[in-house]
Amino acid sequence: MKKRLLLILALVLVSALSLPVLAQAQTPVLMMATTTSTDNTGLLDVLAPVFQQETGIELRWTAVGTGKALAMGRNCDVDVLLVHAPAAEKQFVDEGYGVDRTEIMYNDFVIIGPESDPAGVRGRTVVESMKTIAEKKIDFVSRGDNSGTHKKELSLWKAAGMAVPDKAPWYVQTGQGMISTINVAAERNGYTMTDRGTYIKYEATNNGDAPLKIIVEGDKALFNQYSVLCVNPEKCAKVKYDLATRFREWMASAPTQQRIAEFRLLGKQLFTPNAR
Repeated sequence: MKKRLLLILALVLVSALSLPVLAQAQTPVLMMATTTSTDNTGLLDVLAPVFQQETGIELRWTAVGTGKALAMGRNCDVDVLLVHAPAAEKQFVDEGYGVDRTEIMYNDFVIIGPESDPAGVRGRTVVESMKTIAEKKIDFVSRGDNSGTHKKELSLWKAAGMAVPDKAPWYVQTGQGMISTINVAAERNGYTMTDRGTYIKYEATNNGDAPLKIIVEGDKALFNQYSVLCVNPEKCAKVKYDLATRFREWMASAPTQQRIAEFRLLGKQLFTPNAR
């Protein structure tokens, strides 16, 4: 009788210990590649738990530059993308790798630099600023990583009628994420370009008194659109297209758009929802 009771207790204990594992195994998981700004700012840390609570789907993500995120989509490594390089995204769709591209939110890029503004570009257009920084050979720190921010920066050199100064001693390429690149620019007392959301995060990390300040802003050329794309199941047979579609629709829904609008640091809005 005693042995039987011990056996029953052991089975109960094993069952209790197994429940969390089984529950985890049964939770559907959506794999996403995304730009660093949605991760660095903390936006995904706010949205992901709500997404899981409302849909039962766990969102896991890898934060890389948009170029690498699109490559992960082409390699069938992820189910969905949240990125910010419209021209590259449309090419991704035209090549058949992505479907259902949906614009979700936007912010803008800004040129930041030392408060002293050694190039004297404060208040100028972005094209004038790029030309002047190059003429005066003031340090400019680039991501240099094929990210959405890097792609935009390259387009601005072109708009300024200049070749990318990648051989110039004052032009520094980090090959790293946005926060790391900003820190390098601060160390060199130079300029860099960032999206506004990441800059606000950088400000908040420095208790509202960041070493680098916004020098150039408000130019139409600095608009920064974020979109969700599902990886095409016809290209990647194992992709979880149904889960990706749930995420895309959830991001575009009115409640999530409101959460994006309400996401703030230092009382400042980081992203503006514009689902369509």
